[in-house]
Amino acid sequence: MRSLVQPGSQAEMVGRLFLAVIVVVALPALPFGNYLIYPFMILTTWFHEMGHGLTALLLGHHFERLVIYPSGSGVAESFIAGDASRLTRAAIAAGGPLAPSLVGAVLILASAHPRAWRPALWAMAGAIALSVLVYVRSMVGVIVLPLVAALIALIAARAPAGFVRFSLQFLGVLGAMSMLRDFDYLFTERTVIAGQAMLSDTGQIEAALGLPHWVWAGLILGVSALMIGASLRYALAEKRLRAVPKRLPPNVVRFRRPRR
Repeated sequence: MRSLVQPGSQAEMVGRLFLAVIVVVALPALPFGNYLIYPFMILTTWFHEMGHGLTALLLGHHFERLVIYPSGSGVAESFIAGDASRLTRAAIAAGGPLAPSLVGAVLILASAHPRAWRPALWAMAGAIALSVLVYVRSMVGVIVLPLVAALIALIAARAPAGFVRFSLQFLGVLGAMSMLRDFDYLFTERTVIAGQAMLSDTGQIEAALGLPHWVWAGLILGVSALMIGASLRYALAEKRLRAVPKRLPPNVVRFRRPRR
């Protein structure tokens, strides 16, 4: 049967991304789906907490360790200088909730370039493995994250090109949609993690910069949506998806009609 969708077309790309969304949304509803999605839930927690820690590093402070709990919650512990500015503290707090969407946007961008498919997955697998060695200090993280890294590396090394691209899209959508999973958390001023009450990320931003936490939650969601929207617009651009191959078969003759 002839395919109704032209390979490499915009319709095919939209369909694959839509399939990735369906898989992300539907997995928890399937039998044993919660067990299947659990490693990827831990991965989105890793995105979030690494966002806090790496932001601290980029701003000249120390990222000490990352702890992930069986519930899927986590904590990134950083040593911040006592004279750190309010803006610095707010940036470190915002780095966590913004990180999953940023990673998701980068992976969606990579899915538009075949030469980047496997390197992007190798880079992610390597980053996860390195972080486990350097920062992760919890049993759940030490067990689950290396398994996720190994799976991603196996796909990068052995899977057909189409499945490699779908894996990138799946991970990108997973990161993008994690902001919806964290929706309630963003609009909460205080939370409890591992039995300890603490300010939420937006609560910390409120404490540093003022304005209600829900204002910062809205801004974070808005920035996340802009990043994902821009990456989708780039990846789904018709001129990029339907570019003419550089080398055509020798029996193909091309005629161009000049523009008026």
